Amino acid sequence: MEELAQLDQEAFVYLNGMHSPFWDGVMVLVSNKFFWIPFYLALVIYLVWRYHRQSFLMIAMALVAIGLADFVASGVFKPYFARLRPCHDPELSAVINIVKGCGGRFGFMSSHAATGFALAVFFNLILSDRYLIFKVVLVTWAVVVSYSRIYLGVHYPGDTLAGALLGSFLAYCSSIGYTRLLNKYPSLVR
Repeated sequence: MEELAQLDQEAFVYLNGMHSPFWDGVMVLVSNKFFWIPFYLALVIYLVWRYHRQSFLMIAMALVAIGLADFVASGVFKPYFARLRPCHDPELSAVINIVKGCGGRFGFMSSHAATGFALAVFFNLILSDRYLIFKVVLVTWAVVVSYSRIYLGVHYPGDTLAGALLGSFLAYCSSIGYTRLLNKYPSLVR
């Protein structure tokens, strides 16, 4: 376990050290949840336009996956594991690049990664393959948001990887619920 933590710390130092003033500003924006509000609104509008009544079930089940991902990551894992964020770790203070604040004291697991992957994986699972470009965009977005947390100095790579796995698992569970509800209540699609 210590070797894994050491590898995580080394990967963090490497990834966090790749910074510049331009990317500092970009990553602060990418990591800001309010920056993505137009993206979320456009997604909701498109789903309602394309899927009509079925979109309400899609959106509801996506919110279930996202809400659970946030709750489990921040409300269960962070206090349980109590792993310091890299920006709170005194061993890293000389080598870390903290761009804008540090956040709460504990970082395992990344809620940004968990919620981002919950959204991306949920729609990757329920939408047909004709939306391949949209699916790739969602996963790319989730990866970039997750990386921004490492870049900003607030999460280790392991925090984001674990958050991504959690979000993906909850998206999978939510997609099963979505499919079962559609099968049980076919009137939802008409």
